[in-house]
Amino acid sequence: MRDYYTLKINAPGGILSPGTFRHVLALAQEAGVRDIRFGSRQQVLMTVHYEQLPALEKSLKTTPITYEITTDQQPNIISSYCGEDVFRSGDWLRESEYHTILDQLTFQPRLKINLSDAGQSFTPFFTGHLNFIASPEPHFWYVYLRKPKTNAIFRWPELLYTNEIGRFAQQMEERLTADADVSFLYERMDTSFITRPATQEVELPEFSLPYYEGFNRYGSRSWLGLYSREDWFSVAFLREVCELCLRTRIGEICTTPWKSLIIKGIEEKDRSNWSYLLGKYAINVRHAAHELAWQTEDHTTEGTTLKNYIRRHFEKLDIRTFGLCFGIQTRPKSEVFGSVLIRKRSWLQWGLFSLGTVYDIYVTEQYNPNSRQLIRVEKGIFKMHVPHQVERICRQYTSKRHQPSPIALTLAEDRPAVPDPTVYECPHCLTHYDERYGDARQNIAAGTLFQALPAHYVCPTCEAPKTELQAITKMASA
Repeated sequence: MRDYYTLKINAPGGILSPGTFRHVLALAQEAGVRDIRFGSRQQVLMTVHYEQLPALEKSLKTTPITYEITTDQQPNIISSYCGEDVFRSGDWLRESEYHTILDQLTFQPRLKINLSDAGQSFTPFFTGHLNFIASPEPHFWYVYLRKPKTNAIFRWPELLYTNEIGRFAQQMEERLTADADVSFLYERMDTSFITRPATQEVELPEFSLPYYEGFNRYGSRSWLGLYSREDWFSVAFLREVCELCLRTRIGEICTTPWKSLIIKGIEEKDRSNWSYLLGKYAINVRHAAHELAWQTEDHTTEGTTLKNYIRRHFEKLDIRTFGLCFGIQTRPKSEVFGSVLIRKRSWLQWGLFSLGTVYDIYVTEQYNPNSRQLIRVEKGIFKMHVPHQVERICRQYTSKRHQPSPIALTLAEDRPAVPDPTVYECPHCLTHYDERYGDARQNIAAGTLFQALPAHYVCPTCEAPKTELQAITKMASA
């Protein structure tokens, strides 16, 4: 008998109610669970000892919470809701629209369902079987189907109205199989759906992973992003997070595909309470951006170990990874999201017998992690060589991405270069303080010299102290 079992609780759309989650955490703590993980499909994962499992199951059955043990027959519905408002991108899609759709999905889907804002790059588009992507037409969605056990994507010929998504998904639940003919499905589907013709493919945005950690202001409030290097959070800490949400009237906690949390709507008067809670549990919110851009599989520490091995190499050489994200796949049939994909395999395979471990490295077409086209760039390398090869890919990508235009160079050569006024850059989030413009959000008038800023001045984005901002001088043409 196995000593431990993995218990999974879905959080549809990546949304957790603080009250319900606090109750789950209390039950988990009673069952001896000390740590909670979040999965790449925004679900809640915990490891439970077999002796404690029956009591935990008995308690969960008295609640409306659905769960699975060691299986994933009912994958979580994922969405870009976690980035809505804080990483603004779309024209019409708002949080209320996600809730409208999630309220329709009253059944437990066995197909993977993704709900995505078309203008963001924080959550994946095509990792589901039913991928709904917001179109330029308000309240209408592209539908991309991926048949189970395949990698081929098919665009539905019509845009689907928001209020039809639940009914459409339920019909597809019965009909979309690995051997289904998609054109035949289109002909046989219910014709009463409210639709519009889909005249073009969705335009994939250029990938740019937002810095999703720490305190960040939006409007008059703040949001807090929490990331864990080991992909887990203590139950005790999460219980206090839920309790503080309830005390400060925050109604939702968002999970992300990066196995992190985002808490929106923090009022200015409550900031000190959140800072105290982070300090109490020694939670760090100053990780490098290149560390946040990784996806690993659920239910395993092997990917996390390899991620940290490569991360230490990146930190030593201060590698720039802007515009890239990385996935580590240690099991043949798992799925991770990344523009650079590291796949583990056996060096020699003979039937059930395998010998040694090597890695293949792939990049996606145009380095966009939403592309389904993989290009192998390294084959059969040992673990010790993986960091150097990933570093090489990063350097090649960065040099090509930032290659200057020949026309721009010609124009620049015709004019003398003069220095711009000095600006001050935050080393954590790269936000600039420009003396010419000041900082209206913190009541700093235009023309205020950096030296004249008050001692309590902080970076307007991540709140790094003034003393950490660094002077930089750009060169520009006269």
